[in-house]
Amino acid sequence: MMDTKNTQPYLPHELIIQILLRLPVKSLLRFKCVCKLWFSLISDTHFANSHFQLTAATHTHRIMFVSYSDPLQTRFIDFEASLHQDTASVSLNLNFMPSESHSYIEIKGSCRGFIFLYSYSNIYLWNPSTGLHKQIPLSPIDSKLDAVYFCYLYGFGYDQSRDDYLVVLMSYDTTLANVSSHLEVFSLRDNKWKEIEGINLPYMNASDDPRTGSFFNGAIHWLAYGVDLSVNLIVAFDLMERKLLEMSLPDDFYYELSFCELWVFGDFLSLCVMGDDTVEIWVMKEYKVHSSWTKTLVLPTQYFSPLCLTKSGDIVGADGGNGLVKYDDKGQLLEHRSYCNVRGRSQAIMYTESLLSPPCFLSEPKKMTQTRRKRSTRRRMKL
Repeated sequence: MMDTKNTQPYLPHELIIQILLRLPVKSLLRFKCVCKLWFSLISDTHFANSHFQLTAATHTHRIMFVSYSDPLQTRFIDFEASLHQDTASVSLNLNFMPSESHSYIEIKGSCRGFIFLYSYSNIYLWNPSTGLHKQIPLSPIDSKLDAVYFCYLYGFGYDQSRDDYLVVLMSYDTTLANVSSHLEVFSLRDNKWKEIEGINLPYMNASDDPRTGSFFNGAIHWLAYGVDLSVNLIVAFDLMERKLLEMSLPDDFYYELSFCELWVFGDFLSLCVMGDDTVEIWVMKEYKVHSSWTKTLVLPTQYFSPLCLTKSGDIVGADGGNGLVKYDDKGQLLEHRSYCNVRGRSQAIMYTESLLSPPCFLSEPKKMTQTRRKRSTRRRMKL
């Protein structure tokens, strides 16, 4: 008879891969320590892409809440379970940035697990799940912005056709009789800024604050003011085609855009309108079809900045202070939580946990390690 006591359990390599592809990011990062084979497999770019594509619908979505206190704090909230389930940490999560710039950080967007952070001197793309980050210089025009230029539309998205991540900036010169606008794109694959010329940009910021674009359906969308027609509208920049398109707001929509926000409501582009005592949610049920705009929900609150939609249909957003709120699909308040006792500036954004690393995406510590290896090699060669 076969001696089964000393028989080692065995799983085919292909089956191990299929099992690992279905595990959450947090578990995979721990399993890198199991053996060299698993470390190499989980670190592989193709594995990360396959993991994201296979589990895109079931990926773990979280909210990052930043409180600009002293010291700066970041919290990561599992909003699917409860607003009270979070992990808190201080500036160690952002130790790749100079500490003096923490007070000037602005969250400009998220895409495929990466968060776009903007400071007064640099741009950072950061994957909070893996810790990888990429520092990007300000654009040639943004670095010269002063009273003459005013940066007004920023966005971050993914170009599937080139497997490339793009940072988009539109700015304009307010000193000229005719507004002079610029459209610049930073490609992570090319690792450089490029100004796109030959595109008419008759758009201005429709708010006192710089707008952050919403990435949806392969394009970045902003609320803007159309100078040519003197009308408020949605302007979108298609990342694959590298062209702009316009979409009209709902009929009889007379709200000031200073009190409106664009966001992605599940699988739809949506508008959030803050009134005196209520917040309205409008949804474009068929993309780029004007007649499909529908008012779907009215929330009994004065201020609400939507962030995400849970799997059960609840809406989570910022409350205008230092906390988050959750409403059900009938507009009833389910949860409210403040994350800081001292009222001050704060920001929040929803992101998806992923293992992805864009092209040319090396953290500064890795670059330093590579440099040290080269120096060490040169020394050995001299000896």
